[in-house]
Amino acid sequence: MNTTSVQKRRLTDRLLNGIETVGNKLPDPAVLFVLALVMTWIASALMSGTEFDGPKSGDVLTIKNQLTADSFAQFLSNMVTTFTSFHPLGVVLVALLGVGVAEHAGFINATLKGMLRFTPRMLITPAVILVAITSHSAADAGYVLVIPLGGIIFHAAGRHPLAGIAAAFAGVSGGFSANFVPSALDPLLQGFTQSAAQLIDADIDVNPLCNYFFTSCSCLLIVGIGWFLTDCIVEPRLKNTEIDGDEEGDSAERENQNLTTREGKAVLLALGAMLVSLLLVGLASLPANSAFRPLLPDGTRGSLTDRGSPLMASIVPLIFLLFLIPGIVYGYASGTFKNHRDIIKGMSQSMSTMGYYLVMAFFAALFIKAFKDSNFGSFLAVKGATFLKELGLGGSVTIVGIVFLTAFVNLLVGSASAKWALLGPILVPMLMQLGYSPELTQAAYRVGDSCTNIITPLMPYFPLVVVFCQRYVKGSGIGTLTSLMLPYSITFLLVWSIFLIIYWKVLGLPLGVNATYVYEAGVAG
Repeated sequence: MNTTSVQKRRLTDRLLNGIETVGNKLPDPAVLFVLALVMTWIASALMSGTEFDGPKSGDVLTIKNQLTADSFAQFLSNMVTTFTSFHPLGVVLVALLGVGVAEHAGFINATLKGMLRFTPRMLITPAVILVAITSHSAADAGYVLVIPLGGIIFHAAGRHPLAGIAAAFAGVSGGFSANFVPSALDPLLQGFTQSAAQLIDADIDVNPLCNYFFTSCSCLLIVGIGWFLTDCIVEPRLKNTEIDGDEEGDSAERENQNLTTREGKAVLLALGAMLVSLLLVGLASLPANSAFRPLLPDGTRGSLTDRGSPLMASIVPLIFLLFLIPGIVYGYASGTFKNHRDIIKGMSQSMSTMGYYLVMAFFAALFIKAFKDSNFGSFLAVKGATFLKELGLGGSVTIVGIVFLTAFVNLLVGSASAKWALLGPILVPMLMQLGYSPELTQAAYRVGDSCTNIITPLMPYFPLVVVFCQRYVKGSGIGTLTSLMLPYSITFLLVWSIFLIIYWKVLGLPLGVNATYVYEAGVAG
């Protein structure tokens, strides 16, 4: 590398070291919820008895002291049910049971490898990014499989392997919320969104696929931007970067990524089973008297997409089944599964990875419960909404502000669920007061949460991607990877934010299933 590039790396390293120092001083996300809980208690005691106009017209609410003997006794006696009834908990665990079987069987990895193997040379870049995006359905598969595979495929095609790693990383992490395949992330975020929205409206129901149409369209956007940046900006910058890594190890790994004949047949059988399952659900849903349609007071059946529809309430169980069935078929067809114990083992392994999430969810549930019972969440929502309304920034500026706020916080707190559990109870009710739906606020959050994943060393897999780079360029470091990913991060943040506004304001396309842009009980801004 020349002197100028070395100086740029040193500057980048200093900036990132500063971010890393600040981030390392933050407590663990689980502890952040404990601190938030304590702060809620203290604030409720200091402001006890404060009256304010409630979210609904004519309501007058009062801040309730959560440190009184009665309140604290109730808090302790309800602690178990507060945790077990925490909405995000069940939906995430159920979805991951099915994903765990498919992942343990090898179905997801084999499908990803097959998609990349049969891609024409001229479409390698968009194919790598697309596969990286779809890999979100399998938790960590994208980081441990698709990113190194991107380097291998580019290298085999005579292109710079770091460009392949960058493209895959941009898809896996930068396009984290751009996916046309539903995943456990959808019900996870929806659970936090619904809990936050119920601070204002106890009867509100947020669908797990409330952002599905937007994220599906965003998938095409991210693939297009990533394709352009990789081929026209990132890879040309790498032409003078010498490849001095272990090519023999790369060749051996490339061989391991090829599908065997049996695995190929097993993938086809599993995909066929998934298609048949989808067709059966469709055939069961279409009849006018389908049990998947809500039963109306007059005895007739309503629409499949109505609120309260059995089909809409079954989204998470359907995700479970649509991964479980092909996972089982692939497992037996490929020889990965010998008996039913292997299926249960897959489920068990997926649950074993959720230990940290359970700890975090426990404290998040307690914080949200106290936030709701004290009426402090409603107080912040009303006052915050009044402040924003007086600023007169307009809906577009407010939504873009949420995107950028989330992107900044993401540099320090990497977990998508941890951030949303902290920000959701404030942002969702606040924007509901301005007349903006919880679904729109969640969509803005998802954009901001994705774009800066690829430039923060605090993202858990960032060091792993650095190691992947070092396989080809031994001198690679944090600065090397960040300089590769900055074009993606900045462009994604700007263009994706503009796309959200155009999608909403200009095109007026639906966000997702049963999703609106306006919260009807509020006043649209």
